[in-house]
Amino acid sequence: MKATSLTLRLYIFGVYSVLTYGQCGPSEYFSRAGECCPMCNIGSVVYKDCSGDYSTSCKPCSTGTFMNRPNGLHTCLQCKVCDSGQGLTIRQSCTTMQDTICEILDGYYCLDPQNEECIHAEEHSKCTPGHYVKTPGTKKSNTVCESCPQGFYSPEGVTCTKWTDCSATNEVVDQEGTSITDVKCTLTTRQRYGLIGVPAVVILSAILWLYKQIQCKNELPSPVEETSPKDQTDAAQSRKL
Repeated sequence: MKATSLTLRLYIFGVYSVLTYGQCGPSEYFSRAGECCPMCNIGSVVYKDCSGDYSTSCKPCSTGTFMNRPNGLHTCLQCKVCDSGQGLTIRQSCTTMQDTICEILDGYYCLDPQNEECIHAEEHSKCTPGHYVKTPGTKKSNTVCESCPQGFYSPEGVTCTKWTDCSATNEVVDQEGTSITDVKCTLTTRQRYGLIGVPAVVILSAILWLYKQIQCKNELPSPVEETSPKDQTDAAQSRKL
């Protein structure tokens, strides 16, 4: 639609140039009545052609339209729309003397450049997992992705990271890595037994210590109650009675 609009504008100016070239002066246009009339200034178009002693009558362009050159046209041109759905945004708003100037949104690149402007832009491609960004996208080009080399992985498709070296931590490979996932490491059999054995020895030692403490308490003799001579005499008299 936008390309068609641009083509129509070029066609109008082309026809206009053919009709006026070689017949009228550089600041005149060839009217419908066959006269060379003074052109209207930028920001306006012809309201009424010149006639006899009357010069060209011009009218200003309305909001949403423009005319950016001296002309003999009767209709202003429609302002361009910067469609965010096409990856464009307004850099400079339209005036009666200048068309809208669009620019490409961040994260987009131009698919359809015309006359140093972009008609349609598209979002940069995102690299898939297992790939990395070889060349970041620009306003003129898309992102370039490439597969991670062997021994590297990329879960998010941004950068490739080298697989973990299990031997660096005295471990062994439990599961091989892929282009998307890292290697999974695990302890060696001896290390696993060591981790299990040490706590077991500590727990067993604690149990034995508690057992010995309980045994020692059970083997202690019961305390003997001591009595004084007076208590013994009183006890003897009580028996006689």
